[in-house]
Amino acid sequence: MKQKIKFSKYQGAGNDFILIDNRNNLFDINNVDLIQKMCDRRFGIGADGLMALQYTKNFDFEMIYCNADGREGTMCGNGGRCIVAFARDLGIIDKKTVFLAVDGEHIAHIEDNQVELGMIEVHEIQHDGEAYVLNTGSPHYVQLTDNLRSYNVYQEGYKIRNNDTYKAEGINVNFVEKEGEGYFVRTFERGVEDETLACGTGATAAAMALAIHENKTGNIEIPIRVLGGQLSIAFHREGNNFTEVQLKGPAEFVFEGEYLG
Repeated sequence: MKQKIKFSKYQGAGNDFILIDNRNNLFDINNVDLIQKMCDRRFGIGADGLMALQYTKNFDFEMIYCNADGREGTMCGNGGRCIVAFARDLGIIDKKTVFLAVDGEHIAHIEDNQVELGMIEVHEIQHDGEAYVLNTGSPHYVQLTDNLRSYNVYQEGYKIRNNDTYKAEGINVNFVEKEGEGYFVRTFERGVEDETLACGTGATAAAMALAIHENKTGNIEIPIRVLGGQLSIAFHREGNNFTEVQLKGPAEFVFEGEYLG
């Protein structure tokens, strides 16, 4: 028998998510087929991913994130910002929260629709030719390029994500171009298997790669424009050590409803 699943839809710089209040554990977060159908843009609600907000000891809540393919994913930065807004709207938190995600503890602050999310520290950067490879909660490949507006991100991103090096585990592929005082980033996301309008962990990875590329050290803040809006990344860099990492940007409620699943 089908059940009615209450959900809310949020978006962060165009990265859109289905949010479930699962503190009662009635939603089966391991139901891959159901989550895949809910995220389908033609036959379901439509989203880049689905998150369950769950009860856990010693934290305000736990974030469980699943990609649009229905499988549990690694950390999602824009998703993290959206679930903070969701928790605020549910009355669980006010302006500050400490929550648990797949990569550990996160501290976040929210003011109106702007969320500043603490991200994990990064201490290892690898190179693949001229590209940078690092993990900011999810694995990322960062490549500087020209003419990014007309660049075929799907074709080139798909090719890199599925090459012999990355095919087994998958990787998110980011293309970066300097733009005024900041940078423009476009991302092909694994799990979605397509370009998305934004990727928070990708923007964070791109900012770190750019700091290395331009030899910036100390306290750094880098504005990143994505297809869905504007993000800001801040951190402290010494060598390959990135600490005090913050991802800031909008997180907005879109609509709510019930899904018959």
